[in-house]
Amino acid sequence: MTASSKPNASPLLTALLSALLPGLGQFAARQRYRGVSIFIGFAVLTLTTLWYADPRWYISPALVWLWNIWDAVRQAGGQRSGILLPVLAGLAAAYGIGWQVLQIDFSQADMNRAAQIVRPMLRPDFIQERRELNQMWVEVYVPCGADVPAARHEMDGKVAIATPDCAAVLETVIVNVSGMWPNAETEIWWETPIGNARMLGGNEDAMLVQTTDETGSLTAVFHVPTTALSGAPDPTISLPHRVYFDQYRPIGGYELSFVGNEVLKGAVTTIAMALMATLFAIVFAIPISFLAARNLMSGNPATFAVYVVVRTLLNILRSIEALIIAFIFVKIVGLGPFAGMLALAVHSVAALAKLYSEVIEGIDPGPIEAIRATGADWVQVVRYGVIPQIVPPFTAFTIYRWDINVRSATIVGFVGGGGIGFLLIELIRISDMRGVSAVFVTIAVIVIVLDYFSAKVRERLV
Repeated sequence: MTASSKPNASPLLTALLSALLPGLGQFAARQRYRGVSIFIGFAVLTLTTLWYADPRWYISPALVWLWNIWDAVRQAGGQRSGILLPVLAGLAAAYGIGWQVLQIDFSQADMNRAAQIVRPMLRPDFIQERRELNQMWVEVYVPCGADVPAARHEMDGKVAIATPDCAAVLETVIVNVSGMWPNAETEIWWETPIGNARMLGGNEDAMLVQTTDETGSLTAVFHVPTTALSGAPDPTISLPHRVYFDQYRPIGGYELSFVGNEVLKGAVTTIAMALMATLFAIVFAIPISFLAARNLMSGNPATFAVYVVVRTLLNILRSIEALIIAFIFVKIVGLGPFAGMLALAVHSVAALAKLYSEVIEGIDPGPIEAIRATGADWVQVVRYGVIPQIVPPFTAFTIYRWDINVRSATIVGFVGGGGIGFLLIELIRISDMRGVSAVFVTIAVIVIVLDYFSAKVRERLV
């Protein structure tokens, strides 16, 4: 038996110790790291199974406990053993409990419902046949107030009337329009005073469509939308809302559809949000990164204290997702891309400053020591010893961060941060799956193109 394989403790003693407390026998056999790891792993596994309280999974910590005793005996005898059994037992419990916690049940999948969702997504709503628009509208005041005008509008031989002239949210409104194209489908929708469109069909999640008669007339009955007053500065003030009647007929050729146009505008907004957020982040991240670089800030206790504070703040801020930060800025500056841009910028400052500081910490110390030896101050050391070494990696990380911000800009739109993400959540809300598909395709194209060009630029900088 070699010196390295001599037993460090009695096998019986280590077995008893591990039986009392998993890992203690390994610790007594001078395998301290192994003993602590076994104890922590066993404790986590046991607490997890006890918390979930499913007796079927108690077998996992029991197997680990038995293996731990056997392992302690082998360690005391100077032998080695694998960890495959405890790892498999732990994974089995983790995945098994996770499966139950998530309530995974593939039998609940409704294939008919899935087909209804996927089928329209195979035809993204980008273009449409060129159409001629025949439009009419009438104003309805919400809520009622003094001296409300009659809800009647005449234009180009068309007449639209609403009864009553004013109404409150959820009250019934009857509209009649004449002089439209005969026997033609007519889309009826609501527009608030600030220009927001509201659906009137179904549960306010679908377009209300009716067909005119032989004379070009129709009558429709609906309720004032529940969201008619959303965004109004004072819901008690009576303001004019409009009920629109839209008819279309093809005139040959193709054009960008309404959704396609909105998708393109949302894509441009998303790219602009990412670009501006990255630009603002650079302005703040570069100076902060020098304060977060240990090799530059460890010269004396005062600068090292600054380093610790800055690095801690960066780690805290970086741990908060941009989506959460967007919630805060939506409350501060309101809905829209400005809030999304600020959220991305704040998160990017922390992320870029951390990356920049690591680049600074990894630079060649030779030039810095040489410049310091000449009696140069801190600013001169940075100017002549640090900056020339960090420009290429800084540029590469900045481009990479812009790439990340483009993807994140889509997500912050879900909470009102503007861009294509805001459009996506609205399309999902009204179940416009063709529009959702158009957004998916656009996001994929943007990400692929930016990935390609950013990779090429980074290759040239390396």
